[in-house]
Amino acid sequence: MMSTIPALMPTYARVDLSFDRGEGAWLFATDGRRYLDFASGIAVTALGHAHPALVAALTEQAGKIWHTSNLFRIPGQERLAERLVAASFADSVLFCNSGAEAIEASLKLARRYQHDRLGGPVRWRTLVTRNAFHGRTLATIAAGGQEKHTHGFEPLVEGFDRVPYGDLEAARAAITPATGSILVEPIQGEGGLHPAPAGYLAGLRALADEHGLVLILDEVQTGMGRTGTLFAHEADGIIPDVVATAKGLGAGFPLGACLARLPYARALTAGTHGTTFGGNPLAMAVGNAVLDVLLAEGFLAGVRDTAARLRAKLDELVAAHPTVLAGVRGRGLMLGLACARPNTDVLAALRTEGLLAVPAADNVVRLLPPLIIGSEEIDTAVSLIARAAARLAGETA
Repeated sequence: MMSTIPALMPTYARVDLSFDRGEGAWLFATDGRRYLDFASGIAVTALGHAHPALVAALTEQAGKIWHTSNLFRIPGQERLAERLVAASFADSVLFCNSGAEAIEASLKLARRYQHDRLGGPVRWRTLVTRNAFHGRTLATIAAGGQEKHTHGFEPLVEGFDRVPYGDLEAARAAITPATGSILVEPIQGEGGLHPAPAGYLAGLRALADEHGLVLILDEVQTGMGRTGTLFAHEADGIIPDVVATAKGLGAGFPLGACLARLPYARALTAGTHGTTFGGNPLAMAVGNAVLDVLLAEGFLAGVRDTAARLRAKLDELVAAHPTVLAGVRGRGLMLGLACARPNTDVLAALRTEGLLAVPAADNVVRLLPPLIIGSEEIDTAVSLIARAAARLAGETA
């Protein structure tokens, strides 16, 4: 007898909770309960739910035109690309639909650059790190290399050499004549909220310059204001060659981008890469509206101030509940609570109290609130975390 399977493939162990409305930092479940959203769709809804500017931009564009394909000029693409270039290290931008696609485009760009420069597939391998996450395509799971993601999908895509995160000497030792690029996250998100150690990204920049490598940063999660600057690498004082970003760029609408500086940006010419839906007019309308908010005077400074206040209060919570919480990691509004209890227990307790968060490796609970939160949401979140911790510790709430 054949076993039954749901109509929806069970690729997620979903929590039995669904939502029908959101407003700012709050989500409203179908059963009527309200939740403070410190998950943000895994760092996606950077401006919260139903942001008026985003709703207006999407609604206006939806009444005009949805799709034409990249066979024609799309004015919104040109405008968004020009704005991203003006606000960043980049000279040119390629749009796509997701973070994994942005990483794929970055890897292809690096290979093509080295191929064209050297006249063939001479320097085609990419140096990557342990504990990384770069997406769920065949190439990006091979780049991430975590067994829980690669099992059953062998043989893996070739071309990745792995070293410990944060270890410059290991990176130097792993470079071979076939190495063409380095791919690294400024902060390992899925891997447990590990920021790059001081000097690490600068050291990789120096290695890339010394050996003629393309330095690619995975800023899918860290980009677009999440850490208090438009891109996380800005705080490290380096200039990358290529950056892949997504998530917050569309603030909930599927949108990714590969940003590159010269001469690397010239590697992808007509016919070398493509996308049916990437950079469609709807996505471009939203992306431009997102930048209107992120680049407004004082907005990112406000994110940094908010993040500092939240971090200080989380440190106090850790000190007050040492049997449940072991520490705080991360930067900006990309923070992780290292747990002394199983993080699954902590996540469940937080949901019971009305706070949504996200798991990560190393027994960490990620707190990824919308960048628009203020003092009231911070105080509410801290109160809910304290109640959840007290419940788990068996204390009187």
